[in-house]
Amino acid sequence: MDSTPAPEAAPGASSSSAAAAEDLAGAVAAMSLDERFDLLRGIGEECIQEDELRNLLQKKPVPICYDGFEPSGRMHIAQGIVKTINVNKMIRAGCRVKIWIADWFAQLNNKMGGDLKKIQTVGRYMIEIWKAAGMNLDGVEFLWSSEEINSRAHEYWPIVMDIARKNNVKRITRCCQIMGRSESDDLTAAQIFYPCMQCADIFFLKADICQLGMDQRKVNMLAREYCDDIKRKNKPIILSHHMLPGFKEGQEKMSKSDPSSAIFMEDDEAQVNVKIKQAFCPPKIVEGNPCLEYIKYIVFPWFGRFEVVRKEINGGNK
Repeated sequence: MDSTPAPEAAPGASSSSAAAAEDLAGAVAAMSLDERFDLLRGIGEECIQEDELRNLLQKKPVPICYDGFEPSGRMHIAQGIVKTINVNKMIRAGCRVKIWIADWFAQLNNKMGGDLKKIQTVGRYMIEIWKAAGMNLDGVEFLWSSEEINSRAHEYWPIVMDIARKNNVKRITRCCQIMGRSESDDLTAAQIFYPCMQCADIFFLKADICQLGMDQRKVNMLAREYCDDIKRKNKPIILSHHMLPGFKEGQEKMSKSDPSSAIFMEDDEAQVNVKIKQAFCPPKIVEGNPCLEYIKYIVFPWFGRFEVVRKEINGGNK
C-alpha cells in the first residue's frame, strides 16, 4: 500500500466520510437494476457480455471492479480525468473498485529504467492526482502489486504458472499490445511473462468486472478463455473504455513519448491552449477528430455542456 504517511484527519473528517459512504449506499439502494446497468454499460465502448453484467448486478450486491496501471511517467488527461469519471460511475453503481498499481509490471516492462523506487514514486504521484481530480475514494482500494504478490505468493504464482502451462508462446505474444508493444518487437523473457501475470491478476483480485481500456482487451479475453480451460462458469466481464486519440492526425491513442500529442495533468492553461490550437481538427469532419472526442468523453461527462463562444455576426454563442 501507499507508504506516504496519511495527513492528519481534520476534526469530524471520519464522521463526514462515514456520512458520505452512508449517503452513497442509500443512493445505490434507490437505483433500479436498469439504472445501475446503464450507468456501468455507459463506461464501455464494448461489453463482453451484457447479459452477464445484468445477471451479476442482479445476484451480487457489491461487484468487484478491477482496473490497473503501470506507473510509467507523466499522467495525461485520459488517465487522470477519464479514469476519475469512470471510477466514480462504478462507485455510484454500487461497485467496489480495486486499482492495481502495477509497479512490478512497470519494472518488467523496463519503465523508469527498471528502477522500482522511481516507479513507486510515480505511483504515489498518480494517486495524489486522482485525489485532487475528485475521485470518490469511499469505494476504492489502491493495491501495490509488489506488496500483494509478496504477501500472498502461495496464491498468486500457482495461477500464473497454470495460465502459462495452458497457453503457447504465440497466444501470449498476441497480448503484448497491453504493454504498448507489438508482436514484431524483440520482446524480453520478462515481457513474455507479463501477460500471464496480468491475466492472473484478475483471478487473484477476485474481479467480477475488468474495467480497462480497449488496448487491454486481448489479455482480458485470455482470462475468459482460461475460464473455459479450467471449467469455470463465472467469467470476468470485460468493460473496455474508449481510447482517446492523440492530437495529431492518425494518432489512435495519446503518447507520453510525444508531449505535444496529449494534455498532461500538470500542464498549465497556456500549454493546453497551444496544444489545442495546434491539434488536428478539420471542419465538418467528426470521425477521428481528437477535439470532438475530448468534448464527448471529457467535457460533457464532467461539465454537462459545451459552449462555443462566437461573435454576434457569426450567430452568437451556441
